[in-house]
Amino acid sequence: MKTFIGLAGLGLSLMASTSLQAAPEGYFFGADMSFVNEMDDCGARFADAGTEKDAFQIIKDHGANLVRVRIWHSPDWTNYSNLADVKRTIRRAKALGMQTLLDFHYSDDWADGDKQAIPKAWANLGSVEAEAQAVHDYTLDVLNALKAEGLTPEMVQVGNETNGEIMRESIDTPNGPINWARNGALLNAGIRAVREAARDAGTPIGVMLHIAQPENVEPWFDAAAAAGVMDYDYIGISYYRKWSSQGFDGLGHVIGRVRHKYGAEVILVETAYPWTMTQDDTSTNVLGEDSLLKGYPASRKGQQKYMRDISSLVVENGGMGVVYWEPAWVSTQCKTRWGTGSAWENAAIFDYGKPHEALPAMDYLDGNYDYPVRVTFRLPEGAAADETVLTGDFVGAGIRARFKPGARGAEFTTRLMPGTKVEYRLEGAVVSEGSFTVGSRAQLVSVAFE
Repeated sequence: MKTFIGLAGLGLSLMASTSLQAAPEGYFFGADMSFVNEMDDCGARFADAGTEKDAFQIIKDHGANLVRVRIWHSPDWTNYSNLADVKRTIRRAKALGMQTLLDFHYSDDWADGDKQAIPKAWANLGSVEAEAQAVHDYTLDVLNALKAEGLTPEMVQVGNETNGEIMRESIDTPNGPINWARNGALLNAGIRAVREAARDAGTPIGVMLHIAQPENVEPWFDAAAAAGVMDYDYIGISYYRKWSSQGFDGLGHVIGRVRHKYGAEVILVETAYPWTMTQDDTSTNVLGEDSLLKGYPASRKGQQKYMRDISSLVVENGGMGVVYWEPAWVSTQCKTRWGTGSAWENAAIFDYGKPHEALPAMDYLDGNYDYPVRVTFRLPEGAAADETVLTGDFVGAGIRARFKPGARGAEFTTRLMPGTKVEYRLEGAVVSEGSFTVGSRAQLVSVAFE
C-alpha cells in the first residue's frame, strides 16, 4: 500500500501571522471584576488617561471582551459575591457588549487550591448522592435565575481552583488524597446542570474546570478522566509565581500539552503581578517580593512587561486567552477581615491616586499579539479514524491525538505558530510519517491511501 502526503495552504480559518489590533474570534482577554461593585460602594473612583470613567468601561475601552465573576452560596460575612451581586456585575458587563464567565465556588467563602469548604446549607446532607443533587439543583437554579433576566453567562466554571477534593468539611480541612468517587460525582452534577441550563436557554454555555498552578494540571485531569469527568470545553489555569514551581517556559509547555491531551481549549483564567512594593493602607498585600520574576521588577513597566509577555506566551502555545485577577481591587476606606483597604492594591492595574488611574499594564487587553494558524490533518473518507492516532512533538511527548469525524473525512485540528517545523507520525491501519514547516495561512495536511 502506498501512502501519499499532500500539503495545501487552504484558508480554512484565515489568520495572518502578523500582529492584529483586536483578538481574533474565539480568543478572550478579560478581567475578574468581582470586587468592582464593592469598590464603587466604598467610594472608589477610576480614571483612564486623566478622564474619570466606570471601571467596566475602562477595560472595555482597552479591548476586554470577557468579564469573570465569582459566586458564593450563602456568604454571611459579606454582602457581595452572592446572586444579587452577580446579577449586578453581569448586567454591567453585558451592557457594554462583553461576555461573562460565572465562577461557582460551591462554598460560602473563598475556595482555592488549599481551601474547599462545603456550604453550611449542605453540611449535613449525609450522602454523596444528596450532595450531588444539591450541587446540580443549586447550579441550575442560579443559571435559570440569570436566564430569567437575560443574564445567561457564556461560560461557567464548575468549581474554583479545585486542586483538592471540593466541598470538604471546613475551610481548615487540609488537602489529602481525593476521593474521586465523590469528587467526580459532585463535579459531574454541576456540569450536567450547566448542560441542562444551556439546553433550556437555547444558547451554548461553555463548561470550564479550573486548577491552580500549571504543575498540578495534568495529574488532576488524568485522575478526573479516570473518574469519568470528561464533559468540559475549557481548562482554566491559575498562574502566580509565588505559588508555582514553574517559570514561563513550564507554563507554556503545559498549555501546549494539555490542549492536545484532553481536547479542550485552555485559558489562563487567573494571573497578576505587582507594580509596586509600597502600601497605601493598613491591609497587608498578598503579593510581595516572593512574587517577582527575574527581569520583571515591581514597577509600572515591570507589570506591563509581565502581562504582555505572559499573554503572548499563552497564545503562542495555543491558549485562547488571559484573564487578570482583580485589576480593580483598590484601596478604599472600607474595612475587610484583612484590615482597612485592599490586600491586592499593589497588584491592581490602577494606581494609588484619587481617582485611581489605569496603569500601562492595561494594554494586555488589546489583543495585539502574533497568533498561531490553524493546521488540519485529514484522513480520506472511509479511513478507520477510531483506530488512527497522530503523534509528534507539536502535540507533546507521549500524546496520541485522535481524529474526529468530519464531512470530508476524519480530521484533527490544532493551532501552531508560523515557522514551526512539524514532524508527525500516523499510526493505525497504515503507518506513515511526514514533515513540513507551518506557513502564515491555515493549512491542510491530506493523507490519501492507494
